[in-house]
Formats: sequence, structure tokens, C-alpha cells
Amino acid sequence: MQRTAYATRHKASRVRAALKAARAARTRRGARGSLLSVPAAALLAALATGCTSDPGAAGTDVDAKIGESTGTVAPPGKYRTLLEPCGSVGRSTLGELLPGAAELPEDQRQKILRGEPASTFDTDRRAGCSWKAAGAGASHTLSLDFERVVSYDAAVSDNDRAQEVFIRKQVAALPDSAVPSSRSSQPPQGSADDRNDDRNDDRSDDRSDSQGADQSSDQSGDESGGQSEPTEGLESRVLDDLGDAAFLSDVPTPAGGGSTAQRRTVSVAFRTSNVIVTVVYTEQSSSTTAVPDSEELQDKAQSLAQSLAGEFSE
Repeated sequence: MQRTAYATRHKASRVRAALKAARAARTRRGARGSLLSVPAAALLAALATGCTSDPGAAGTDVDAKIGESTGTVAPPGKYRTLLEPCGSVGRSTLGELLPGAAELPEDQRQKILRGEPASTFDTDRRAGCSWKAAGAGASHTLSLDFERVVSYDAAVSDNDRAQEVFIRKQVAALPDSAVPSSRSSQPPQGSADDRNDDRNDDRSDDRSDSQGADQSSDQSGDESGGQSEPTEGLESRVLDDLGDAAFLSDVPTPAGGGSTAQRRTVSVAFRTSNVIVTVVYTEQSSSTTAVPDSEELQDKAQSLAQSLAGEFSE
């Protein structure tokens, strides 16, 4: 019995030592470190003992925060994975959003409805999908972007970090008049050390600024080619009753390529816990005189966003 107890304590000690080495190595490298970079021999030697029931080994993964053993750790976000975006929209919904697909032969229609996955490094952190169908009267494009935000600062929760990222997107996408005191709502700059800790995350977040809702804001203003702005009540604005926070951006955009066709892009972005979802829906008329209907585009984009929010909540 004494020999068995000694062996158990020895195994547990080796596991704790390996985890301590992992945390120390991760701290030296900064917030982007992970257990995978610890020498394999150290981890295998500890884990091969079979002492996986030791409490010190439970719950360890690549999302662990720095400094977790030095004090109180902010809670992790609700979501640890993302939905598969190309499979998150039903075929009937896609048929309504992409009416031109119904005019195509069956094999082409099915290919369009499957969508085109976005190329991302880690689909548990970032995933997307896009669809496009051209019809006799207009062409439509739809894109989804899912981002799971992780804070590597032990004092900052994933939810708080996601809120900071979302506020930055909202301020960039909406005019000042659409968000009261929007500039004052931007996340604080923090110390130099804080900025260095989040530098890698910021690079990922900033890439999202060129996608989703921010695509529309970059094309607004003088580049609208004289196209009409949405009528009163349909302007770009903050939305209620969608996730933890949401906004809608509606702007006329130039068709490009010298075309004088009318095009409009509606983007709906929302945050639910530590996940940010962006829906971008665009219609381009085949005629130079037909103007895409803001109300219809907004209704469809918001309806899809509500459906996705429900899927994440399940």
C-alpha cells in the first residue's frame, strides 16, 4: 500500500512538473505559446505514466491564459468551437437569398448552394463561407464570417475581449451619428505591455476589418456613384434584440469595372458571448435604372442573422 501511494504521488508530481514547464515556456514566448511547443519528451514522459486523473492535468488546452497560476483568472468564453458556416444556412433560405440559382441547371444550382469555404488558418478561431448566383434581373452574393475571440490576458475575459473587437468594428462601420458617443465607447488603449500582449490577436482582428460589415463602410461616401441612401428608418444603425450587441450597415456601392449598374450591400454583425458573426448580403441590378430595395435586403440579412444567433445559442 505504501509503495502504491508513493508511486501515485510520484506520477502526479511529474505531471505537475511538466505542466509547470509548459506554463513557464509559454510565458517566455508571450501570449501565443502553447503546450505543443514544450519538448515532446517532457510531456510524454509525464503523460505516459497514465496519471491522467490528476486534477492538475484537467482542462488544459491552447486557449489557456497566461498567469493563470498566479491569481484569479477571468472566465473563458462560452464558445470553444465555431459552427461550420457553409452548412449553417438551409437550402430553402439560400434559395430565397439567391433567386438566380433557381434558373440554373440542377448540377450548377447544387454547386452554388454548397458555398465556397473561406481559407482560414484555424477553423476553431475563424471560419467563413460565400455564395453567388446571377439571375436575369440581378445577381446576389452572400458571405458569412464567424470569429471566436480568445483573450490571452488572465485579467481579461474572452467576452470582454470580444466586446472590444466588436466595438472597434462598429465604430469603423457606422457613421458617428448612428452611435451616440461612439468614439468614447472605443476600448481603452491600455499600457504598452497590454498592447504587446494582444498584438497577435489584433492582427487577426484587423484582418476582419476588411471583411464582413467593414466592406460596406469602406465603399460608402463619395464612391456611391450618386446612388440613393436608404430612406429614413433604414439607415445604418445599431440593432436591438440580436445577440449581445449588433449593428447594420446599408450603403450603395459602385458596381466597378466601368458598369453603371446599381448595387447595394447590407451587412449585419452581431456578438454572442465571445463569437462575432458578420452577414454580408449584396444585390446588383442588371439594369442601370433598377435600384436594389434596401428594406428587402435588410429584412433578409437580419432574418438570417437571427437564425444564426439561434444556432449559436443551442
